[in-house]
Amino acid sequence: MHNSELHQLRSQAVPRGVPATAPVYAARARNAVITDVEGRDYIDFAAGIGVMNVGHCHPKVVEALKDQAELFSHTCFGLTGYESYVRLAEKLDRLTPGGFEKRTFFINSGAEAVENAIKVARYATGRKSIVAFEDGFHGRTYMTLSLTSQVDPYKVGFGPYASDVYRIPYAYCYRCPLALSYPSCGCRCASLLENAFDKHVNADDVAAVIAEPVQGEGGFIVPPPEYMGKIMKICEEHGILLIADEIQSGLGRTGKWFAMEHWGVTPDIVVTAKALGAGLPIAGVTGRQEIMDTVHPSGVGTTFGGNPLACRAGLAVFDIIESEGLLERATVVGDRIRDRFRAMQARYPAIGDVRGLGGMAAMEFVEDRETKKPAGDLAKAYRAKLYENGVVNIGAGTYHNVIRILVPLTIEDSTLDRGLDIMEQTMAQVS
Repeated sequence: MHNSELHQLRSQAVPRGVPATAPVYAARARNAVITDVEGRDYIDFAAGIGVMNVGHCHPKVVEALKDQAELFSHTCFGLTGYESYVRLAEKLDRLTPGGFEKRTFFINSGAEAVENAIKVARYATGRKSIVAFEDGFHGRTYMTLSLTSQVDPYKVGFGPYASDVYRIPYAYCYRCPLALSYPSCGCRCASLLENAFDKHVNADDVAAVIAEPVQGEGGFIVPPPEYMGKIMKICEEHGILLIADEIQSGLGRTGKWFAMEHWGVTPDIVVTAKALGAGLPIAGVTGRQEIMDTVHPSGVGTTFGGNPLACRAGLAVFDIIESEGLLERATVVGDRIRDRFRAMQARYPAIGDVRGLGGMAAMEFVEDRETKKPAGDLAKAYRAKLYENGVVNIGAGTYHNVIRILVPLTIEDSTLDRGLDIMEQTMAQVS
């Protein structure tokens, strides 16, 4: 079938609430290139929203899946265990930040991971309140949607939301909530957490603070180096757990296994998903042993969580990242992208900010650099034109004015450069 035919069929079979960025339907994919049903190639600058860190159909992942499929596909780990679940848990226990003893369990998605992290935090502390951040995104289930900041399109019409959730501004330097400039500000925005304890919620009632180290849906907002350390210190002073949502920033995406490592921060709980399964549904909750073991048997877990196929894929992902030097590659790729973006910024006033960390790179569009008025319409037009020109891409930002780039870390230099050339040519077409 053609793209247009499938798009028509989609309109008759799939509800409109499921997003359709472009009328493109994949037939196959290899590494950083997706081929549609009509045989046209698209350079994948989205990586399935940060899922395909090791590229599409990596031979080691394919082989692991074939091998496992011939043995068994499901038992439910809670009924009959299997080695791959335990080995993958061991990997996360060892590689997540912090030299303390840890425990890991698996579920199916990032939203489930966040839900369970909140459950564990509340259970372990005996407290009920959670503090999240503006511009943050944690999922679309009711608890995670309550934590998510952006109203349109995620929260419109879906209330009421979970209670005892409080939100403070993040360290968004380009749009500083205190109208200050870094570094002369002294990272004063971290004190907004303590202010919340005076104005919104008693610190003794707060079970956890949850944060994306690099805010994904918010537009790849990277805090100053000292910010997360200040947040961690405040949490420690009040007996509050720090939950790191590394769903998008983890598994080598930023040039380290986990983004919190860049700042020497050791969260009490880390949640992972996306790249963990190389396209298969799996998510992990990893935390301090003394926290995780407070929960009674059957208090956490799920029928399909950590299924054998996904666990084998996860083990292959770790092997690939280690053996192919993808931590270092993430830094190289990200720097290369941001260098090109800055060159474009010098030519096009609509590009207000270029930012990112490792293999996370973004441009924020504005109507005017002085006022920083968001240019959401331009970003939308740019993204649509990129699809027309053969580059898969994703937007971001509370004002829908950010384009974020998440390439497979295995992308060839020639493919990366071709995609960046298209981005530059497309900018000339829409500006």
